[in-house]
Amino acid sequence: MTHSRSALVELLDRHGIVLGRALGQNYVADPNTVRRIARLAAVGPGDLVVEIGAGVGSLTLALLETGAEVTAIEVDGRVAAVLRDVLAPTAARVVTADATTLDWDALVGPGPAAGGASWTLVANLPYNLATGIVLDLLAGVPAIGRMLVMVQLEVAERLAAPAGSRTYGLPSVKLAWFARARIVGRVPPTVFVPEPRVQSALLAVDRHPAPAADEATFAVVRSLLDVAFGQRRKMLRRTLGDRIDEAGFAAAGIAPSARPEELDVDAWVRLAAVVGRA
Repeated sequence: MTHSRSALVELLDRHGIVLGRALGQNYVADPNTVRRIARLAAVGPGDLVVEIGAGVGSLTLALLETGAEVTAIEVDGRVAAVLRDVLAPTAARVVTADATTLDWDALVGPGPAAGGASWTLVANLPYNLATGIVLDLLAGVPAIGRMLVMVQLEVAERLAAPAGSRTYGLPSVKLAWFARARIVGRVPPTVFVPEPRVQSALLAVDRHPAPAADEATFAVVRSLLDVAFGQRRKMLRRTLGDRIDEAGFAAAGIAPSARPEELDVDAWVRLAAVVGRA
């Protein structure tokens, strides 16, 4: 049984918890919404699920209804204590920790490529931290193979944007290096307590079997991205000209007059290869 709005508000009041904007504490208070998220996550009996920002368990309870094995992470110690009480009748594991500094290898293991298990992240992420969390987990936690996360609509649009689109940018390229992302739904502010001032979206992220290239190439690509997107309105010959000459652009099959938002991941890999040969 997931929390209704009245039950969630009563639970918070009973424990004297006032939700703080600084921690991005906007809790979903609608059983239909959390069950929809669990359904879109496509998890079931035996699946390993990790949830960031579990709050008092609205989404956690919906995930447990699927039969999945859930590890719920909550940074606020007061809220985590309530969460433990809520989940006491279940087999869920509660971890009081900051997801941005957590030892993820200790929590979820090394991932399938190293003989470990594959996990799914399902979470209502703090909106001010969402981009960093998604990208850091893709880059550093191979055990997480899939994600279904609720984020601010504009963030979802940037992370899922294809090359050449209005919202395509640095986060889009970094995500595409590791995974494929798509927006699978929207969530109105009215289902939250308190109601956020922004629109929300559900973003599905599926990790590629392997990244676009190796770590050394990614390091070169990152350095090119930082320079090019730092002056995204300028042509690449202006921003990258000190590292790639006209012949290099030609070898990569890219017009020197192109701007960074026009290049997909494969194009950045080709540019990195040119830099590597220089």
